[in-house]
Amino acid sequence: RQQKWKSSVSTRAKMPPCDFVPEKYESYPYERMQKIREQNISPSLRMYYKKPLLLHQGHMQWLFDYEGQRYLDLFAGIVTVSVGHCHPKVTIATQKQLARLWHTTNIYMHPSIQEYAEKLTSLLPDPLKVVYLTNSGSEANDLAMFMARLYTRNFDIISFRGAYHGGSPYTLGLTSIGPYKHGLANGFGCSTTMLPDVFRGPWGGSHCRDSPVQTVRKCSCSEGECHANDQYIEQFKDTLNTSVPKTIAGFIAEPIQGVNGAVQYPRSFLKEAYQLVRERGGVCISDEVQTGFGRTGSHFWGFQTHDVVPDIVTLAKGIGNGFPMAAVVTTKEIASSLAQNLHFNTFGGSPLACVVGAAVLDAIEEDGLQKNSEDVGTYMLLELAKLRDKFEIVGDVRGKGLMIGVEMVTDKDSRHPLPAEEINQIWEDCKDMGVLIGRGGLYSQTFRIKPPMCITKKDVDFAVEVLHSALQRHMERAA
Repeated sequence: RQQKWKSSVSTRAKMPPCDFVPEKYESYPYERMQKIREQNISPSLRMYYKKPLLLHQGHMQWLFDYEGQRYLDLFAGIVTVSVGHCHPKVTIATQKQLARLWHTTNIYMHPSIQEYAEKLTSLLPDPLKVVYLTNSGSEANDLAMFMARLYTRNFDIISFRGAYHGGSPYTLGLTSIGPYKHGLANGFGCSTTMLPDVFRGPWGGSHCRDSPVQTVRKCSCSEGECHANDQYIEQFKDTLNTSVPKTIAGFIAEPIQGVNGAVQYPRSFLKEAYQLVRERGGVCISDEVQTGFGRTGSHFWGFQTHDVVPDIVTLAKGIGNGFPMAAVVTTKEIASSLAQNLHFNTFGGSPLACVVGAAVLDAIEEDGLQKNSEDVGTYMLLELAKLRDKFEIVGDVRGKGLMIGVEMVTDKDSRHPLPAEEINQIWEDCKDMGVLIGRGGLYSQTFRIKPPMCITKKDVDFAVEVLHSALQRHMERAA
């Protein structure tokens, strides 16, 4: 039986069943919500879709709108809902703490900050054992930059082009995606270097990345060598030799780029880059805001997939399953550089945040979500690769675990981004068939699939069938 939606789109795919019944929506009508949005909410907070969704309730991998329509959430509030919307374990722990103690700030001890600090740092390798809790990823990266500069007594920090490390005035210097750049002086002491993107960059081949799906570009590398990696390392050395002083404060990178569309580097790139940075007196910062907490499947932290140990790790998003919290984890020595003067955070490490964080860690372990990310993510990557092989406009499928990018192109040879209006239509069709996916990349040409880590293979079958229908429909329109 074909499932009919309000739009003209239909699909053979049947949405997997869900026995959860949402509450009745009782707030303002849609039109009034839209009016308030236009009058009272900053226009810089742009919304997805021609007719923005008015969401009312969430349950694990599902979202429900004001009319009770159900959606499979494959973007998880931008890679933030790690264990599932309103996960019962996290909800119950939070409710208990809400009735007990909300706030004391860091001038006193309260049980949950010590309990959480011990629990979190036990999951990180030595010497990464000291944590500073903040409220957002931008704030965490801001503090990481500050600590790198204080500790090394150097100033310059290098990041990749295509990186997103936050929108605060300090981190905007590291964020290297045009639309996020405002026409204000920023980025003093920040240098960008060529992104080692094996699909879109000048070099890359069919063995470069740590992913079940490799790029369609061919390479002649034999076992144990990677020409693309060698070329990108030369570019990195070039940046070190031309754009920064002979001593630097550090280098920051996401283990897999998030906002830029799940871009992966050659396997040994970060290891070699870290060594070059440390030779210049710099520290290495791993931005785990999107890759942390088991999302890559094979490892708990993204940096472990590159066989490196950073000097500073920044965490946010999935750390709190949607609760505003973040962290900087580093070594005793680096942490002590911040203690020479006062540095204070009113809400960081609040009793509520720490209880949420601990419950999220428990849920990841008890629900086996790292293993689920690996199994379901690998299954999804391989299923999406079949769409890449079938459709000329699906240029690249990549990622690891449940951190997946599908890059859309006019054709595989030129790798030109598919025009926005064409991508928009495919994306809208997926939403109309009940699947929510994100967007990323320099041209917004990449579909970002980073769902709550509790999704199932049945959900994947449904999502892939929906995307298949949307692509099919695009081909019919084009014809």
